[in-house]
Amino acid sequence: MRFVLASQSPARLALLRAAGLDPVVVVSGVDEDAVAAALVEPAPEELVTALAKAKANAVIDDITDLDAVVVACDSMLFIGGEMVGKPATPDIARERWARMAGGSGVLLTGHAVVRIDGGRRTKEAAGTRSTTVHFGSPSQAEIDAYIATGEPLQVAGAFTLDALGGWFVEGVEGDPSSVIGISLPLVRQLLAEVGVSVVEMWK
Repeated sequence: MRFVLASQSPARLALLRAAGLDPVVVVSGVDEDAVAAALVEPAPEELVTALAKAKANAVIDDITDLDAVVVACDSMLFIGGEMVGKPATPDIARERWARMAGGSGVLLTGHAVVRIDGGRRTKEAAGTRSTTVHFGSPSQAEIDAYIATGEPLQVAGAFTLDALGGWFVEGVEGDPSSVIGISLPLVRQLLAEVGVSVVEMWK
Protein backbone atom coordinates (compact mmCIF):
# COMPACT_ATOMS: atom_id res chain seq x y z
CA MET A 1 0.00 0.00 0.00
CA ARG A 2 1.39 3.39 -1.02
CA PHE A 3 1.17 6.59 0.99
CA VAL A 4 0.05 9.45 -1.28
CA LEU A 5 0.57 13.01 -0.06
CA ALA A 6 -1.86 15.41 -1.76
CA SER A 7 0.29 18.46 -1.11
CA GLN A 8 3.14 20.39 -2.67
CA SER A 9 4.45 21.44 0.77
CA PRO A 10 8.16 20.61 1.10
CA ALA A 11 7.83 20.85 4.90
CA ARG A 12 5.12 18.16 5.02
CA LEU A 13 7.11 15.90 2.71
CA ALA A 14 10.32 16.34 4.72
CA LEU A 15 8.51 15.62 7.99
CA LEU A 16 6.95 12.43 6.65
CA ARG A 17 10.27 11.25 5.24
CA ALA A 18 11.98 11.92 8.58
CA ALA A 19 9.19 9.92 10.23
CA GLY A 20 9.92 6.83 8.16
CA LEU A 21 7.58 7.13 5.17
CA ASP A 22 8.28 7.42 1.44
CA PRO A 23 5.27 9.37 0.13
CA VAL A 24 4.21 9.71 -3.47
CA VAL A 25 3.37 13.39 -4.03
CA VAL A 26 0.31 14.30 -6.10
CA VAL A 27 -0.55 18.02 -6.04
CA SER A 28 -4.27 18.69 -5.86
CA GLY A 29 -4.49 22.11 -7.53
CA VAL A 30 -7.67 22.87 -5.57
CA ASP A 31 -9.02 26.43 -5.69
CA GLU A 32 -9.02 27.01 -1.94
CA ASP A 33 -10.84 30.34 -2.18
CA ALA A 34 -13.69 28.70 -4.11
CA VAL A 35 -14.02 25.89 -1.57
CA ALA A 36 -14.05 28.38 1.31
CA ALA A 37 -16.58 30.62 -0.47
CA ALA A 38 -19.00 27.69 -0.83
CA LEU A 39 -19.19 27.26 2.95
CA VAL A 40 -21.70 29.26 4.99
CA GLU A 41 -20.04 30.85 8.03
CA PRO A 42 -17.88 27.80 8.77
CA ALA A 43 -16.26 27.25 12.16
CA PRO A 44 -12.43 27.29 11.97
CA GLU A 45 -12.23 23.49 12.27
CA GLU A 46 -14.90 23.03 9.60
CA LEU A 47 -13.05 25.29 7.18
CA VAL A 48 -9.64 23.59 7.32
CA THR A 49 -11.19 20.11 7.28
CA ALA A 50 -13.33 20.96 4.24
CA LEU A 51 -10.24 22.22 2.42
CA ALA A 52 -8.31 19.05 3.28
CA LYS A 53 -11.18 16.86 2.04
CA ALA A 54 -11.37 18.83 -1.20
CA LYS A 55 -7.66 18.30 -1.80
CA ALA A 56 -7.89 14.55 -1.14
CA ASN A 57 -10.91 14.19 -3.43
CA ALA A 58 -9.20 16.15 -6.19
CA VAL A 59 -6.34 13.67 -6.57
CA ILE A 60 -8.25 10.39 -6.34
CA ASP A 61 -8.59 10.05 -10.12
CA ASP A 62 -4.83 10.58 -10.53
CA ILE A 63 -3.91 7.66 -8.28
CA THR A 64 -2.70 4.72 -10.34
CA ASP A 65 -1.85 2.49 -7.36
CA LEU A 66 -4.47 -0.20 -6.78
CA ASP A 67 -3.89 0.02 -3.03
CA ALA A 68 -3.09 3.37 -1.42
CA VAL A 69 -3.96 5.86 1.27
CA VAL A 70 -4.34 9.49 0.22
CA VAL A 71 -3.56 12.08 2.90
CA ALA A 72 -4.34 15.77 2.44
CA CYS A 73 -3.96 18.71 4.81
CA ASP A 74 -4.75 22.39 5.06
CA SER A 75 -3.43 24.83 7.66
CA MET A 76 -4.63 28.26 8.71
CA LEU A 77 -3.90 30.58 11.62
CA PHE A 78 -6.72 31.85 13.83
CA ILE A 79 -5.67 35.22 15.20
CA GLY A 80 -7.54 38.39 16.08
CA GLY A 81 -10.85 36.64 15.54
CA GLU A 82 -10.20 35.62 11.94
CA MET A 83 -8.74 32.73 9.97
CA VAL A 84 -5.78 33.61 7.77
CA GLY A 85 -3.80 31.54 5.29
CA LYS A 86 -0.85 32.49 3.14
CA PRO A 87 -0.35 36.25 2.82
CA ALA A 88 -0.71 37.29 -0.80
CA THR A 89 1.80 40.15 -0.68
CA PRO A 90 4.76 41.39 1.40
CA ASP A 91 2.56 44.20 2.73
CA ILE A 92 0.00 41.72 4.04
CA ALA A 93 2.78 39.64 5.63
CA ARG A 94 4.17 42.78 7.27
CA GLU A 95 0.75 43.76 8.63
CA ARG A 96 0.21 40.20 9.86
CA TRP A 97 3.49 40.18 11.75
CA ALA A 98 2.59 43.50 13.33
CA ARG A 99 -0.43 41.74 14.84
CA MET A 100 1.33 38.49 15.70
CA ALA A 101 4.48 39.90 17.35
CA GLY A 102 4.47 39.40 21.10
CA GLY A 103 1.11 37.61 20.96
CA SER A 104 -0.38 34.20 20.32
CA GLY A 105 -2.50 32.49 17.71
CA VAL A 106 -3.99 29.07 17.09
CA LEU A 107 -2.68 27.12 14.12
CA LEU A 108 -5.34 24.72 12.85
CA THR A 109 -4.52 21.90 10.45
CA GLY A 110 -7.31 19.91 8.85
CA HIS A 111 -6.55 16.36 7.71
CA ALA A 112 -8.36 14.01 5.33
CA VAL A 113 -7.44 10.36 4.71
CA VAL A 114 -8.94 8.24 1.94
CA ARG A 115 -8.17 4.54 1.55
CA ILE A 116 -8.12 2.95 -1.90
CA ASP A 117 -8.33 -0.85 -2.30
CA GLY A 118 -8.19 -2.53 -5.67
CA GLY A 119 -8.32 0.87 -7.33
CA ARG A 120 -11.56 1.76 -5.54
CA ARG A 121 -12.25 4.19 -2.69
CA THR A 122 -13.27 2.15 0.36
CA LYS A 123 -12.87 4.15 3.59
CA GLU A 124 -12.19 7.69 4.73
CA ALA A 125 -11.55 9.65 7.90
CA ALA A 126 -10.93 13.29 8.76
CA GLY A 127 -10.00 15.47 11.71
CA THR A 128 -8.39 18.70 12.85
CA ARG A 129 -5.51 19.44 15.18
CA SER A 130 -5.21 22.84 16.90
CA THR A 131 -1.98 24.16 18.43
CA THR A 132 -1.38 27.45 20.19
CA VAL A 133 1.69 29.32 18.93
CA HIS A 134 3.40 32.03 20.98
CA PHE A 135 5.27 34.56 18.86
CA GLY A 136 8.35 36.57 19.79
CA SER A 137 8.76 40.28 19.22
CA PRO A 138 11.16 40.65 16.29
CA SER A 139 12.38 44.13 15.43
CA GLN A 140 11.10 45.85 12.30
CA ALA A 141 14.46 45.19 10.65
CA GLU A 142 14.15 41.48 11.45
CA ILE A 143 10.59 41.35 10.11
CA ASP A 144 11.65 43.15 6.92
CA ALA A 145 14.58 40.76 6.47
CA TYR A 146 12.32 37.74 7.02
CA ILE A 147 9.73 38.96 4.53
CA ALA A 148 12.48 39.67 1.99
CA THR A 149 13.38 35.95 2.00
CA GLY A 150 9.95 35.18 0.56
CA GLU A 151 9.34 32.37 3.06
CA PRO A 152 6.37 33.92 4.89
CA LEU A 153 4.50 34.40 1.62
CA GLN A 154 4.50 30.63 1.03
CA VAL A 155 3.11 29.43 4.35
CA ALA A 156 -0.07 29.64 6.41
CA GLY A 157 0.04 32.43 8.95
CA ALA A 158 3.21 33.93 7.41
CA PHE A 159 5.57 31.89 9.59
CA THR A 160 7.27 28.51 9.88
CA LEU A 161 8.37 26.54 12.91
CA ASP A 162 10.97 24.40 11.16
CA ALA A 163 12.77 27.01 9.03
CA LEU A 164 13.63 30.72 9.19
CA GLY A 165 10.41 31.62 10.99
CA GLY A 166 11.45 29.43 13.92
CA TRP A 167 13.72 32.23 15.12
CA PHE A 168 10.60 34.25 15.95
CA VAL A 169 8.47 31.58 17.67
CA GLU A 170 8.78 31.50 21.46
CA GLY A 171 6.91 28.25 21.97
CA VAL A 172 3.93 26.06 21.16
CA GLU A 173 1.22 24.43 23.26
CA GLY A 174 0.15 21.22 21.59
CA ASP A 175 1.38 19.27 18.60
CA PRO A 176 4.47 20.84 16.95
CA SER A 177 4.22 18.59 13.88
CA SER A 178 0.78 20.05 13.17
CA VAL A 179 2.34 23.53 13.07
CA ILE A 180 4.79 22.25 10.46
CA GLY A 181 1.76 21.22 8.43
CA ILE A 182 0.83 17.61 9.20
CA SER A 183 0.10 16.13 12.62
CA LEU A 184 1.88 12.80 12.94
CA PRO A 185 -0.24 11.65 15.93
CA LEU A 186 -3.50 12.57 14.19
CA VAL A 187 -2.48 10.94 10.91
CA ARG A 188 -1.62 7.76 12.84
CA GLN A 189 -5.11 7.80 14.38
CA LEU A 190 -6.86 8.50 11.08
CA LEU A 191 -4.90 5.75 9.32
CA ALA A 192 -6.01 3.35 12.07
CA GLU A 193 -9.63 4.40 11.46
CA VAL A 194 -9.33 3.27 7.84
CA GLY A 195 -7.56 0.06 8.85
CA VAL A 196 -3.95 0.96 8.12
CA SER A 197 -1.07 0.67 10.62
CA VAL A 198 1.51 3.41 10.16
CA VAL A 199 4.33 1.18 11.42
CA GLU A 200 3.67 -1.22 8.53
CA MET A 201 4.28 1.68 6.14
CA TRP A 202 7.71 2.57 7.53
CA LYS A 203 10.35 2.18 4.85
